[in-house]
Amino acid sequence: MGLQLEQIPRVKTITKAVFIQEYFKPQKPVVIERFIEDWPAFTKWNLDYFKNIAGDKLVPLYDDRPVSHKDGFNEPHAKMRMADYIDLLKSEPTNYRIFLWNILKEIPQLQHDFSYPDLGLRLMKGLPMLFFGGENSHTFMHYDIDLANIFHFHFEGKKQCILFSQSQSKYLYKIPHSLITREDIDFTNPDLDKWPALQAAKGHITQLEHGNVLYIPEGYWHHMKYLTPGFSMSLRAIAQKPKNFGKAVYNIMFMRHFDSTMRKLKGQDWIEWKNERAVLNTHKKLRALWA
Repeated sequence: MGLQLEQIPRVKTITKAVFIQEYFKPQKPVVIERFIEDWPAFTKWNLDYFKNIAGDKLVPLYDDRPVSHKDGFNEPHAKMRMADYIDLLKSEPTNYRIFLWNILKEIPQLQHDFSYPDLGLRLMKGLPMLFFGGENSHTFMHYDIDLANIFHFHFEGKKQCILFSQSQSKYLYKIPHSLITREDIDFTNPDLDKWPALQAAKGHITQLEHGNVLYIPEGYWHHMKYLTPGFSMSLRAIAQKPKNFGKAVYNIMFMRHFDSTMRKLKGQDWIEWKNERAVLNTHKKLRALWA
């Protein structure tokens, strides 16, 4: 038995009224398959194009190594010229990913290749972020620090996305004072004997291809796996629900600084304590559920 994952609904295109009523208000994910075909990016953006336009850029790379107390917040594990990185992506599987790469800062002319869709949410126009990955590379299951509403536009290749709402956090082995779950859980093929609480979690799954847009509601956990080399762009809007907005402020103003301080004071013991608490906290809630 695997995870309880239902397919995310898919539509060809969508109006603002339908999006607000059927997906934003109830906070449900949706894939829009043919929403950006009028963007220049739809025909222009591929790995070769980025190699040509940004080949000399030095890009930050991240992999799937476990979190260490020595790591700073979102600190990269390596750096490489974009041209060399894209050559690597196209030649062999690699765990290296580009994460949160700001288009406006790095390649301002790319802003002419896309527009900000009017779906009833005020998008943060200063934060169009790119994400690249090689075959079988993946993110840890996580949610974003600002609990934003996210529109995730995929380009080239195929990507698998697994989502859970915040209501499922109690089953996911969430790391305290953090935005991730236990890093040793393979959400594409979890060991349910080792992680029994996952049997109670109810989530969503989909596969994205070139030109697809995934709406990720506020604070949703997400696990991204690149089935083939490819890249995506995210646009985001501030959390609208007061509880989520408050949690975002707490995360940004307090939580990440507290965690950083504890790493410096306690070292790897802090990381190990958090990993242990993730299991203890989750199984305590599971026993209460099954009582």
